[in-house]
Amino acid sequence: QVQLVESGGGLVQAGGSLRLSCAASGSIFGSNAVGWYRQAPGKQRELVAEIIRGGATNPNYADSVKGRFTISRDNARKMVYLQMNSLKPEDTAVYYCRVNLFGNIYWGQGTQVTVSS
Repeated sequence: QVQLVESGGGLVQAGGSLRLSCAASGSIFGSNAVGWYRQAPGKQRELVAEIIRGGATNPNYADSVKGRFTISRDNARKMVYLQMNSLKPEDTAVYYCRVNLFGNIYWGQGTQVTVSS
């Protein structure tokens, strides 16, 4: 069993930066994939960025965030990060950490990111 806790969200002006962190209660070493998703009001949850073990193209990013967001992981600290630069109002959403650990999917509770214009 893995519990995920996100942090680092908040209110930022357009063009600003935030760094999201996801802390895992258990080891995520060897996980199939770790990623960040987001859900804006009235919209479906969507993939933002992910790292897939053995993936041919890693990390993967949504087109809307390529060149602005960077996902990283620290297995020793059991952490997953999302560095978000050049934020836009359309990035406003609740951001969720997701881990696929040997086929078991775990989600965090989410952290709100609000970008003002």
